[in-house]
Amino acid sequence: MTYCLAIKVNKGVVFASDSRTNAGVDYIATYSKMTRFVWPGERVIVLLTSGSLATSQAVVNAINRDLENTDSEFTLRSGKHLHQVAEYVGKLSQQEQQRHEKAMEKSGHSAESSFILGGQIAGRPPEIFMIYPQGNFVSTSNETPYLQIGENKYGKPILDRIISPATSLEDAARCAIVSLDSTIRSNISVGPPIELAMINTNALEAPFHMTLTMNSPMYKSLQKQWTQGLKRTFNRLPRFEWEKS
Repeated sequence: MTYCLAIKVNKGVVFASDSRTNAGVDYIATYSKMTRFVWPGERVIVLLTSGSLATSQAVVNAINRDLENTDSEFTLRSGKHLHQVAEYVGKLSQQEQQRHEKAMEKSGHSAESSFILGGQIAGRPPEIFMIYPQGNFVSTSNETPYLQIGENKYGKPILDRIISPATSLEDAARCAIVSLDSTIRSNISVGPPIELAMINTNALEAPFHMTLTMNSPMYKSLQKQWTQGLKRTFNRLPRFEWEKS
């Protein structure tokens, strides 16, 4: 399993992902689930992946193959709208799943993958899309300005309480890290390192990118302060009537 999320706020977009993949409790490996594509001044696109590692890697390979092939009908760089790019990624995913579906079913595994695609094309606003295994996709709304794939339930409460379109890009990034940390604490199938990327609206340059391990000073400090803050807040909750005497 995995956990990836993207948050769209007025100042830009934040992407975050864990790096754990496993085929049972006795085999755990680490793979990056974030791929960045940048054409400075023209467009910047980030792709997050969840589900079958074979399918998601095949999709990324197909994207790169099409970019290198001058005869390709459509590429990440040719779409005029990000929703067209999302549709393209959905089609690639469907093709790869169908290619390996029977073999995967025989071994008791699923070929399905989900994706979050986001970024900005020059002259258009930043956007993020969640692409389902079936190839269709959804975007965000003002009420829910974030998207999640993978093991999302543990990291959702903090997003619901904190994130709004007016949230600063840096606060959205901190919230994303807390969301991932909450999931890592509750689910063994999600694990570090954590990858974080931030795109500033209209910057159209390589996104700020960082990787946090369990021993990264910022990550350790954030964990400590979040836990201590929760305990302080909990201890200040209203007392029951029988406790006041």
